[in-house]
Amino acid sequence: MVRIARGNFPLARSVKTGVAMQIGSRGTVAAINVTPMIDVLLVLLITFMLLPNGTKGLPSEVTQGGFEPVPLEPNPLDVVLRIGQDRSVQINSQPVVREVLDARLRLVFAAQSGGVLFVDGARELEFADVASVIDIARGAGVNRIGLITEKPGP
Repeated sequence: MVRIARGNFPLARSVKTGVAMQIGSRGTVAAINVTPMIDVLLVLLITFMLLPNGTKGLPSEVTQGGFEPVPLEPNPLDVVLRIGQDRSVQINSQPVVREVLDARLRLVFAAQSGGVLFVDGARELEFADVASVIDIARGAGVNRIGLITEKPGP
């Protein structure tokens, strides 16, 4: 017995094609078989429902807008770390060499454990320079870090 190849499925007589006959007409009408698409959709749906949410970022505290800012007294536990254009580092306006920054931050936050480290980077710096200082601070055990930004002008 010789089998003849038909369409996209050679040597298979039992495979149905995606073309349907319209009753009462003499021509064929192209109709899309939606069953495979629904099967794929269901597999994707079940896959994404069962996968655990693997993304985990750093916790953040975002202020709620819409109210008048009240001038606050500076918290003595807060520390401001400035990074200059030349990548020099200052902690509360005191220059610090980058090599001893980790030890200095450990010393400062050992006495002020509830404080926040505010990082103020020069506008001309690459973010990688600021991120490296933030990494050093996280390694030194600083848990709360804020970024100082410029207030947008009118």
